[in-house]
Amino acid sequence: MTQKQKDAFSKACHRLRMIKHAEEITHNVSKTCRYYGLSRNKFYKWKQRYNQDGIKGLIDLSRAPKHLPHATKQEIVDQILYLRKNYYFGPFKMQMYLRRYHGVEITKATIYRILRKHKLNKLPSHQKGIRKEKRFLRYEKPIPGYQLQIDVKFLGKIKLTQEAREKKYYQYTAIDDCSRIRILKIYDSLNQKTSIQFTDYVLANMPFKINCIQTDNGSEFAQQYHWHLHDLNIQHIYIRPRTPRLNGKVERSHRIDGEEFYQLMKGKIIDSLENFNFKVKEWQDYYNFERPHGSLDGQTPFEKLQSKLNIPSPISLTPNVATPYSLLTFG
Repeated sequence: MTQKQKDAFSKACHRLRMIKHAEEITHNVSKTCRYYGLSRNKFYKWKQRYNQDGIKGLIDLSRAPKHLPHATKQEIVDQILYLRKNYYFGPFKMQMYLRRYHGVEITKATIYRILRKHKLNKLPSHQKGIRKEKRFLRYEKPIPGYQLQIDVKFLGKIKLTQEAREKKYYQYTAIDDCSRIRILKIYDSLNQKTSIQFTDYVLANMPFKINCIQTDNGSEFAQQYHWHLHDLNIQHIYIRPRTPRLNGKVERSHRIDGEEFYQLMKGKIIDSLENFNFKVKEWQDYYNFERPHGSLDGQTPFEKLQSKLNIPSPISLTPNVATPYSLLTFG
């Protein structure tokens, strides 16, 4: 029994004592009402309900209105719960998605009330954010291409086919510090050679000139890689050791990959590295062209790029396939 039910039962017992007091002790309704500080109308109301329904009649009825013309539609509630359970989105990000993909205008406070009603207002422990006093200030370079952040996400050992052996796979990620445009590619090796190959792939696909690339101090970004960038007339910056927050945008994007892409890939059959990269390219196009970002006030990275460069259409980032990750349908 919940505390609310206990309180309701306690009130019902109190009202029953008043009725029994009048019947067995005072034999006078007026004296009983004066003793308990109760009006005669109230006493007769509870006595009538007790005679009709017994002890259940002494429990308070719900005061909720029977009709709520302005209540949130059930299909919108279902969408909110789906985004929370599958993507751990907060009220602000849900508000962006519902506005962009469904034309639904809803306040963050309403979304939070719906989550609280369904006991989903608290995230699982592994999805909780860090405390405010430990957060770092957000920064942003003023021009697209002024600086890229490049990092590697280890995907673990994956067995692509029944006959193949398990191999380690790595996701290389480059993100523009200004627009958040990203380029992704999967490799089955991690060394300076693959880092150089990926960087050349990024330079060929980014629609703007790259002035600087920032990486961590991993061996895959060592001297050979450094001088390759120098030969391309691109500045190479290493972040301070043991400070991944200085590459915060690419690190945060890797967390998004895990939450919104790789968890949906569980159970999917990927029979080759080419097919793996095809799926990653779909996700990359969705991220760049369709996914609204909280740090960009609900814009997509391409919309941010358009506002900075004043271009009408993408140059070399045009998606080649219809992405299945647009969340236009739920469930």
